[in-house]
Amino acid sequence: SVNISILLVAVVIFLLVIHHNFLSLSDFLRRELSDPSPLGLQPIDFIPAAPQRLTDERNDQEISVVIAASDERLGGAIAAMNSIYQNTRSNVVFHIVTLNDTVDHLRMWLRSPLLKNMRYRILDFDPRVLENKVQVDPQKADTFKPLTFARFYLPSLVPHAEKVIYVDDDVIVQDDIVELYNTPLKPGHAAAFSDDCDSTSSKVAVRGAGNQYNYIGFLDYKKETIRKLAMKANTCSFNPGVFVANLTEWKLQNITKQLEKWMALNVVEELYSKTLAGSITTPPLLIVFYKQHSSIDPMWNVRHLGSSAGKRYSPQFVEAAKLLHWNGHFKPWGRTASYAEVWEKWYVPDPTGKFNLIRRHLEAYEAK
Repeated sequence: SVNISILLVAVVIFLLVIHHNFLSLSDFLRRELSDPSPLGLQPIDFIPAAPQRLTDERNDQEISVVIAASDERLGGAIAAMNSIYQNTRSNVVFHIVTLNDTVDHLRMWLRSPLLKNMRYRILDFDPRVLENKVQVDPQKADTFKPLTFARFYLPSLVPHAEKVIYVDDDVIVQDDIVELYNTPLKPGHAAAFSDDCDSTSSKVAVRGAGNQYNYIGFLDYKKETIRKLAMKANTCSFNPGVFVANLTEWKLQNITKQLEKWMALNVVEELYSKTLAGSITTPPLLIVFYKQHSSIDPMWNVRHLGSSAGKRYSPQFVEAAKLLHWNGHFKPWGRTASYAEVWEKWYVPDPTGKFNLIRRHLEAYEAK
């Protein structure tokens, strides 16, 4: 009877251990698999909380910032995030969208002591999301950048946020990002962009840009599908490299599906203009947000710093700019771009040294 009692106790203990482990596993799976994205935008890594000291120093408002980080431009994304983090007292959480083969490099870089208190979430973007929606020239397949379309899927990237900021990786922020976050959006508007006819950008004529400031520079008005939209060809375009999105309105209007519709139609009908080579991300946004977007302060997207190696703004103006944007060929990490010294101030060295090789190759290419 004693042996039977001992055996019964052992069985009970064994069952309790199994039950405990099962509950732990269930809890783990709930945390790992909750809110799965149907589009392959899966969370990989997340640092949920800053040290209490930093929490006390910063205000409680959480600001979601989405940025894409490709391996060859990873240093740009790091510098952009560093400039945002160092210039705000707000509780910023970065949602970093990247490809699977970049994750280890990114994670190692984010361990830098200069970035250790930064809150972030890494998301793996599956390029298969774009199948049948983007036509890739086989001869230029290596120039196709799937991460440029990440901004189309903001509700999947940040499912619980009501409002987000999207920024390209070639920007530097010099003021508190909370001001951009608080940009007022008109009722019914899902996003606020910087118009290309605003007073800041129109001061600078970009050589060789053609009709870059108008819809006709992005859309082929010879196509009947475009003409039926009744969008004026001389309508001022906007820059989608920096914008604020109201995700409640975005989901209500099904903006992502609308964008995908125009991507797929272009594959069949070639609706985009050929005047701006490689511009396949902006046209769907221009169509969907035609006269249905708010405007951000021009100083929050001072653009065209990468259009040439020459300096087109005064040092005083650059210093006063709230956000600097090196859109164009000459990126600041190539060192031949204008105001590269401003970008260098926020750059955090790559612990692997890989980005240094990329920079040297870029400098050699720009020197040709």
